[in-house]
Amino acid sequence: MRRVVVLVCALLFTASCGWGGAADGDSARLPGAPTGVTAAAGSATSVHVMWNALPAGSGVRVYEVYRGTTKVVEVPGSQHMVDVTRLRPSTMYAFTVRARGDDGSLGPRSRAVRATTPAVIAADRAAPTRPVHPSGRAVGSRAVQLSWGAAKDDRAVVSYDIYQGGAKIHSVGGNQTATVVTGLRPGTRYVFSVRARDAADNLSPAGAAVRLATPGSDDGRNTAPTGFTAKSHEESGAYYLDLAWDPPRLDGVITEYQIRLDSGTTTSLVWGGTPPKGHSTYSFYVGRDHGVVHHVRLRARLPDGTWGGWSAQRAVTTGA
Repeated sequence: MRRVVVLVCALLFTASCGWGGAADGDSARLPGAPTGVTAAAGSATSVHVMWNALPAGSGVRVYEVYRGTTKVVEVPGSQHMVDVTRLRPSTMYAFTVRARGDDGSLGPRSRAVRATTPAVIAADRAAPTRPVHPSGRAVGSRAVQLSWGAAKDDRAVVSYDIYQGGAKIHSVGGNQTATVVTGLRPGTRYVFSVRARDAADNLSPAGAAVRLATPGSDDGRNTAPTGFTAKSHEESGAYYLDLAWDPPRLDGVITEYQIRLDSGTTTSLVWGGTPPKGHSTYSFYVGRDHGVVHHVRLRARLPDGTWGGWSAQRAVTTGA
């Protein structure tokens, strides 16, 4: 999952703090060990690892996820879940998470958690049935609790994926039929659905939609990209718009944007790999005519699957 993201993890958390000596002899505060680490097989070759965010002000730049003693992935400090892929079937793995601070200091490891990937089932093309009787309720202004009836599979259900709209925002093990989704926005309407996955990565149809609203209010002002600029450049007789912005500061990673050009033309920008950390840029073709005035703005798909507020609109003249 991009995700998405999302991609959506615990907002209420605790953390231990570590202290260590700096190289020059001055004491420096290290990030604490991440808490609440969980691992669940997502398929025969992947495991979904999640952890609680360290408190605001901890100065976490990235989280590093380890399989045994080997670092397998690094994610931005705003992201608190990841799918570890390219694993072996029928194998038990131990995972730990460490936080790296803005100054490069590496905090202590979390406690190790273990997950075993299931066996690959040859020629398994049958998807699980859809989860049944889904329901949910708000458990505060930033979280909801979801539950559903177990899906059936000719082999076994390995995991359940939770979607908000069309965005996958969460995943739990196949023996779990309830979860709490956090990192949501107050005063916001959501549409959740659940899909079952088997060891061969066959995905079920979505269960019935669960429509919920979180209490409170949120005007969306803090969800718009900031520092948005736009200019044009010419290349081989064609004109391009060059956009730059800072993503909204939210609890989760942002992988998708919508770009609105002029009177309604909207383009989706989805990062094919790891999204840029901090300041982002993007350039796209707008034609060969000189002196054309374009109006452009953009918004982000937030980690909870909803769209954030639009950035300020900029006017750009080709060839100016």
